[in-house]
Amino acid sequence: MGMQRIEPDRQTGPASTEPDWTARVVHGAPALIAYIDRELRIRFANAAHQSWLGVDPAQLLGRHVSEVLDEASLQRASPCLDEALRGHPSVYEGEMFAGQSRCYVHGSFQPDYDADGTVTGVFTVLIDITERHALETRLRESEQRFFGAFQHAAIGMGLVAPDGRLLRVNAALCHMLGYREPELLQLNIRDITHPDDVAKSFELATELMDGKRDSYQLEKRYFHHDGHVVHVLLTVSLVRAPDGTPFHAVAQIQDISQRKAYEEALFRERELAEVTLRSIGDAVITTDLQLRVTSLNPIAEAMTGWSHAEALGQPIEDVFRLIDGDSDELLRNPLREAIGRDTIVELRGNAMLVHRNGFRTPIEDSAASIHDHAGNVIGGVLVFHDVSATRALVLKMAHMAQHDTLTGLPNRHLLQARLAQVIAAARRRHGRAALIFINLDHFKHINDSLGHQTGDQLLRLFAAHLRGLLGGEHIVSRTAGDEFMVVLPHVDSAVDAAKTCELLMRRWHEHPPHELAELALSFSAGISLYPDDADDAEALIRHADTAMYEAKMQGRNSYRLFTAAMTERPAAQMRIERDLRTAMRRGDLQLHYQPKVDALTGVVVGAEALLRWQVDGHDVYRPDQFVPVAEESGLIGPLGRWALQQACQQAAVWHRSGRSVSIAVNVAPPQFLQPGFHDALRDMLRESELPPGMIELELTERMVMSGGDHSRALMQQLKELGVSLALDDFGTGYSSLSYLKHFPIDVLKIPRAFVRDVATDTDSAAIADAIITMAQSLEMSVVAEGVETPEQADYLRQAGCRLLQGFLYGAPMPAVEFERLLVPA
Repeated sequence: MGMQRIEPDRQTGPASTEPDWTARVVHGAPALIAYIDRELRIRFANAAHQSWLGVDPAQLLGRHVSEVLDEASLQRASPCLDEALRGHPSVYEGEMFAGQSRCYVHGSFQPDYDADGTVTGVFTVLIDITERHALETRLRESEQRFFGAFQHAAIGMGLVAPDGRLLRVNAALCHMLGYREPELLQLNIRDITHPDDVAKSFELATELMDGKRDSYQLEKRYFHHDGHVVHVLLTVSLVRAPDGTPFHAVAQIQDISQRKAYEEALFRERELAEVTLRSIGDAVITTDLQLRVTSLNPIAEAMTGWSHAEALGQPIEDVFRLIDGDSDELLRNPLREAIGRDTIVELRGNAMLVHRNGFRTPIEDSAASIHDHAGNVIGGVLVFHDVSATRALVLKMAHMAQHDTLTGLPNRHLLQARLAQVIAAARRRHGRAALIFINLDHFKHINDSLGHQTGDQLLRLFAAHLRGLLGGEHIVSRTAGDEFMVVLPHVDSAVDAAKTCELLMRRWHEHPPHELAELALSFSAGISLYPDDADDAEALIRHADTAMYEAKMQGRNSYRLFTAAMTERPAAQMRIERDLRTAMRRGDLQLHYQPKVDALTGVVVGAEALLRWQVDGHDVYRPDQFVPVAEESGLIGPLGRWALQQACQQAAVWHRSGRSVSIAVNVAPPQFLQPGFHDALRDMLRESELPPGMIELELTERMVMSGGDHSRALMQQLKELGVSLALDDFGTGYSSLSYLKHFPIDVLKIPRAFVRDVATDTDSAAIADAIITMAQSLEMSVVAEGVETPEQADYLRQAGCRLLQGFLYGAPMPAVEFERLLVPA
């Protein structure tokens, strides 16, 4: 300690006037100074002991340290004393002295040597550093809190020197950039910054260092350790030294790569939406929640007469004015309902859009609400288009899709819908309704012997008979060739339904059509009641059909009420199934071929293969009788495979003989959707050695639509196999136009319903023209079926239809007869 040894027994006094500076320093120093001998007895204690311990220093002399220090202080000081007594200076820093004298001290223990170098005692100096220690503790706790928060922050943190060196980084930043901490601390901030962002980052950092700003925020890009770009949001503030010079910068780094990806995706979606809105054929208007216009696409501008700039912020009713085409009354804007109910609203009725200049345009429209990311409604959108050019054609096609073209009566599809409505009404009023299923007796014989013209005349006259006798509330429908249905919405019992049926029969017998007076005309009927026999439309029709077959089996020209005793599968159907199984084993089924001719040359270029069940040249059952039974019973699979195999073999025979023609084969839905159909067809073609292009599969629209993605995939496989695909009943459903482009169809067949009046009815002609034009634009072939008159053929030929099929060119015939029509190549 640089302090001379003090003799413990030496007495000092005021013998000299000169101050004893050594004593003044020792006794006046703000520290405890003492001398302790080897027996741990106090030999000297300065005056500070009085103020520290409240004890006269003179009373401490000769006392053992254990008598002076409390036990805790002794335990803390003893190691240092022992170390010094062994000749090694030691230092202690910590608490010492208990009670009110408790304080935090810095102690120095210095050994004292005699002339021989033997340790004779220890000089001790204890300085009170309580206040300094408290300050250091607070500072250390503050630093720990700062660096704890720094190190464990959820976002990246870094301390950066003015020259850009990284002084400290936290775990989040290391993880964000893929570096270990020692690796990252070896880098300058420029080393990890994207070159395109260096200039802007440097500019802001310079302004920060020069005191022009207190902090700055910047979106920039860093390079990850593996090389990919990390988008970050950087927030930087500066820490200055007491003299104002920059000390270091504190950087907070938040990874916004995912947000940037979302922004980029959103930008692309917005660009795509903008391009789409400007290029689509429909008009589009959007509004805010107060129904003020926020955007119009070019089509909407043209149809309303408002430019985007003029319409912006205007009430929707001013820009999009709707009136009823019949009454000229203003229509409520559908967007109000769409936003109010948060739903999609279709525009109903004969709506007309009033142009800014006053002229009107018939439109179709839908309105829907627009939502934010939280699902809250924030506006609405109107999508509409001009239907003036197509409304008449669409209405006609819609009517024909729901009505029988021969009689004008509702077809089966519309009958089912209306029957369902009748049942719902009867259920609400707790009443009854009835269905009469009618089938003309011996109609096929009349049709075959007197011709289709007579058969069609009979059907029209019978339809007029039913409509003439039944009131307006009754629904009359023709559902198939010689099948009719009558819905009676209000009956009290089966007796009422039976009376109506008896009236129809009696009047038909009493007043037969004079045009066909020479014919014996009658019909059979079956009756089912809601809710007695069934509680839904399908079951009601099925039960009435069952009862009608019962009437047929009892000798025709009568009616039957459905009873529980009648099985779910009618006896007639059970008999057909039994006979069909026998016929398949015996080989009674055969294929007949109906010619398809070139419309320009009249040469037979193809055929449709049609199943026939005949014995001695006479039908045992018609196809419309046994094919549905085959489908329901599961026989359609083997029956369809047999038909397809026969067609392949027959086509191969004609092909090898130089009479090549394409054979079209009808494929039933259960057969088409059965696993293994593609492989079975491939094997048939291989075994018959027939080029795949010689086979055409005729599919129904219902089959194509119901199969969804499976149908599309299977059809693509069949196309790759090389066969052609035809859509057999195009135009009779609701989805043909929208689905055509999604399926690999080669041929469209214009149905008989559209061909029948093509030469005399302008609407039928327009529909046929539209189908032919559409097929040509899609590079598809067109076959018109049901051609029976030269006038029909002439019109279709001039319209551009290249293939014709119908009784004008030949009925379905056995292969031997058909072969005579073929011209050798």
